[in-house]
Amino acid sequence: MANTYHQVYIQCVFAVKYRYAIIDKDWRPTLLGVIGNLINETGCKTLIANGTEDHIHCFVGLKPVVSIAELMKTVKAKSSKYINDHQLTKSRFEWQEGYGVFSYGHSQIDQVYKYIANQEEHHEQQTFREEYLEFLEKFEVPYDERYIFEDLI
Repeated sequence: MANTYHQVYIQCVFAVKYRYAIIDKDWRPTLLGVIGNLINETGCKTLIANGTEDHIHCFVGLKPVVSIAELMKTVKAKSSKYINDHQLTKSRFEWQEGYGVFSYGHSQIDQVYKYIANQEEHHEQQTFREEYLEFLEKFEVPYDERYIFEDLI
């Protein structure tokens, strides 16, 4: 698009179904690379993707013609297919339905990047559930806690 200029930064957060801790350290870097490539293939720009055994954070330069919903649908579907095709988990892998997405300004890039880069250290102090609810509160996102996480029945 001629004369269309943009600078849109978002952080996407999504969890393993039932928040199972099954993203192994041995193959996590490969998965993060796959996720980064999937984002880039949409025309968006991966600034960083990182996470722990039960969830992933992606910091993305969003291209205006790409909807967040389509981006997340693609990333989650194709990355779970990758995990299953390569039999990286003992049972069928699935991401939890839904995701969180939060927007940032240019001046916040360094701070968000460092936060995502230090996920392992961060989660020594705080659970993913606590972190996620903190994001929702900080960004003043209305929510019903009954629908935040799908628990194993």
